[in-house]
Amino acid sequence: MDIYEDARTVSRADLAAWLRQLASQLETTGQVFYGAAGTIAVADQVRCELEIEQEDQDEFSIEIEFSWVNPKAATATDAAGVQKAEAATEEPESPEDTTGE
Repeated sequence: MDIYEDARTVSRADLAAWLRQLASQLETTGQVFYGAAGTIAVADQVRCELEIEQEDQDEFSIEIEFSWVNPKAATATDAAGVQKAEAATEEPESPEDTTGE
């Protein structure tokens, strides 16, 4: 599911300024700001990928990708797994004596 996408042609200087701005946001707030008012929180541990391609003789591309698991989602999943494990290890209650003795 795409959240936001923006493509435009900019100067090399503007690209460098945008990358510095992005780096500053990550360092100071831990968030990335996008669009008119969008933000996304970035986890403390992030998987990074850099891909440099030559599309054809005259065209090159650099792709920078960051991905992470939402810490809140991971914590909720871990907690659910612990609860299931605890439930599986609990001893079943013994049936009550119905003989009347």
